[in-house]
Amino acid sequence: MHKIEIVGYIAGFLVSVSLTPQVIKTWKTKSARDISLIWTLILMSGLILWVIYAIVNRIVPLALFGIIEFTLALTLFVFKFVYKK
Repeated sequence: MHKIEIVGYIAGFLVSVSLTPQVIKTWKTKSARDISLIWTLILMSGLILWVIYAIVNRIVPLALFGIIEFTLALTLFVFKFVYKK
């Protein structure tokens, strides 16, 4: 592993965990009212493209953490409908 690749893993980790507090808060409060559906769809679309790009170009950190981030965004998307009041 190259030293610069470590930077990719650190960056990917930080970006991936950035949605974690929102997912936890939404789950605890059982409210996704303040989560924008459009924003979530745009984010998920970008993340899918990001993962495809990473896989095609064999950029492991980008693919790995893109999948994690997509999973968190998908969780918020599901919460938007599950916690609809």
